[in-house]
Amino acid sequence: MKRTFAVAAFAALALSACSGLKDALNAHTDWVARGGSTELTVNQLATLLGKSRAPVTKPIAKSIANGWVDYQLLGVAAAHNDSLADLKVIDEVMWPAIANLKARKWYEIVSKGWGVEDTLAARRQWENGEILAADHILLLTQGMNDAQKADVKKKIDALRGRVTSANFAALARANSQDKGSAAQGGSLGIFPKGQMVSDFEKALVALKPGEISPVIATQYGYHVIRRPTYDQIRNQLFAASRGRTVQVAESTYLAKLEANGKIEVKKGAIATVKALANDPEAYRRDNTVLATSTAGKFTASRLVGWLETLPPNARVLDQIKQMPDSMVTQLVRRFANNELVLKQADSAKIQVDSADLNTLHTSFISAVRNAWGQLGVAPTSLQDSAKTESDREKLAAKRINDYFTRMVQEQAPFVPVPTPLSNILRTKYKYAFNDAGFDRAVQEAAKIRSSADSARTAGQPQTAVPLGPSAPPTAPSSTPPR
Repeated sequence: MKRTFAVAAFAALALSACSGLKDALNAHTDWVARGGSTELTVNQLATLLGKSRAPVTKPIAKSIANGWVDYQLLGVAAAHNDSLADLKVIDEVMWPAIANLKARKWYEIVSKGWGVEDTLAARRQWENGEILAADHILLLTQGMNDAQKADVKKKIDALRGRVTSANFAALARANSQDKGSAAQGGSLGIFPKGQMVSDFEKALVALKPGEISPVIATQYGYHVIRRPTYDQIRNQLFAASRGRTVQVAESTYLAKLEANGKIEVKKGAIATVKALANDPEAYRRDNTVLATSTAGKFTASRLVGWLETLPPNARVLDQIKQMPDSMVTQLVRRFANNELVLKQADSAKIQVDSADLNTLHTSFISAVRNAWGQLGVAPTSLQDSAKTESDREKLAAKRINDYFTRMVQEQAPFVPVPTPLSNILRTKYKYAFNDAGFDRAVQEAAKIRSSADSARTAGQPQTAVPLGPSAPPTAPSSTPPR
């Protein structure tokens, strides 16, 4: 892969193409990205960013450029009629997903005997009040005045006069304003002592199992509480008991694995992980060692791969940026532990099921075809319009530039490029980024945005109320902030 041109080679090319040092230096900053033989210029990126609604920042500029590179390389692959369907290559770039499947399969084997329920301990916790359970009907009074609260009290008193153990669930579904528990017939499930507000818990523990309370007031409103019997919650108790034994067994397994694995986090790991969170692409092939263990060296590139297995909505990179150093160290240990689990799986000769692999392969190939179709660069459509490979590259680049501009302006849908696909494209085809170009593009985009904002302001009708220093201050709105 050619991520960036060699420094010496690039300098030589720039100097040979320019008449002087000034021109040579300018050549370094008039582009921000290259994909194949196509450039994204400073002016193009500045215009895209400045005319969009996205924040004018360098990270956003880099995000736009990364998307542009992926699209352009998809166009190059299409022009070369490259299906990107080599299963061996797909497996290489999808190692995090495959490793995750393998480790999960091994984990299922290891944890098979963990879910033993301790029924005696569970019953003891119930009988001595360590574990409680409650059903309730709630009518809210927060934010109400005394007269409104009095009306709510009349309604809850009327409900209390009708409620029995037999109809409690039906009345809770129909009347309770705690919608979460109402859907469960008023059930709050089981919970440890001390979790509920004191007025609620005091009223609950005063009941015998199966009894219903009088109307109880808390900071939330008025409640009618029912304490379930042991037979009604025994399945929940036993499930919780199994969960506790699994949790203890899992913690013991991981702690033993870490101790025997001799994980050692390196001194510079925290700084590297923080930098990685800001620009994971820059560390995708970085071999900086974050930790060592009996599984070998755990590098920045391996961490990037493992992080890609987490769901995007977890926003792990954003969390890492805010983490204290101690938590970053824990995170490194956690993923180094993953490597130890994977080593055990390999030692046990665990293989990923062929059906799971086929699913990964199919999703990858479908992503390629879908992206080509949406971008308008499917190989057949390029071949119909251009005869030579070079002409097909130019046509693909033009179509992608047109689509990308419309997409950034929210006139066309975003076309996702999965990380494994991006990795293959960047392994097979040339691309580069120019950091100095990003700085210039952000500066120019800020000017474009400012000019556009000024134009919008100028186009607004003038108010009849004077807004200068002599104008009296506006009275605060009576509407509460949202």
